Amino acid sequence: MRLKLFRAATTPAAMSMIRTELGEDALILSTRKVAEGVEVTAACEPSEVAPHPRPDPVLQSCLTFHGVPEALAAKLALGRLPETLAASLQFATLEFGNNARPVMFAGPPGAGKTLTVARLATRLVIEGKPPLVITADGRRAGAVEQLAAFTRLLGLDLVVASQPISLARALARRVGGQPVLIDLPGIWPFDAMQSDEIGALAATANGLLALVIPAGLDVMEASDLAAGFSALGAESLVATRLDLARRLGGVLAAAGAGIALTEAGVGPGAADGLVKMGPEFLAARLLQMANTFGGRQ
Repeated sequence: MRLKLFRAATTPAAMSMIRTELGEDALILSTRKVAEGVEVTAACEPSEVAPHPRPDPVLQSCLTFHGVPEALAAKLALGRLPETLAASLQFATLEFGNNARPVMFAGPPGAGKTLTVARLATRLVIEGKPPLVITADGRRAGAVEQLAAFTRLLGLDLVVASQPISLARALARRVGGQPVLIDLPGIWPFDAMQSDEIGALAATANGLLALVIPAGLDVMEASDLAAGFSALGAESLVATRLDLARRLGGVLAAAGAGIALTEAGVGPGAADGLVKMGPEFLAARLLQMANTFGGRQ
């Protein structure tokens, strides 16, 4: 119990001092008149201070292995990893219901955009929701042929539309609010001409812009790319090649730019090589890689 003596000219003045310093629950133990006015002895129970959470050393080691940015790692190590991931990063689901916004896949060259589109098209066909598949990638040699090979196997027509006008015509072929997948050309988001090209296509489609980046990138590079594509309007993140990367700090750094994690590429298969990314999945992957390779830096 905390005791304190208060002196004031009047009793009300002393009571005001007590409430200000000790709170409304303070107990008055004694009151007496003195030459200066009154003297009041009051007491209160000390407030319980919640224990400050301590970082889990196992999680700290795991996050250090992956190269997770220091500020983010400090948050993630303060509890169960799935829960701290859910509290620190954004997770979402790509929506493909009737009349859902077209989903446009952007990213640097070679990130895995075309294969991601093929995998999602396969998933939607299996679910009985055949999508309209559009490629706007008129730059990369063989890009159209690669995606066309997948769509032929799925019994889908591939529409080629690399300009805003042709993209608007392609979108007019949408039937009954079916899902729409658009494969954009790979760009470097800090080049004004390339960014303007993606911006014009995105404005035409009025779609959801999903950033595709491969796991295993340098943490700062991944963070910079995510920030660059976020400035272009990217809202969702697809991380590819998780089966080929030991360290996933780049994925977490990219998500830390405020882009919601949605899907993860985990293998070569078209039907099973892409899985939905959630906190439990990501936590398990981080711990698995650290436990498997952490001793082999």
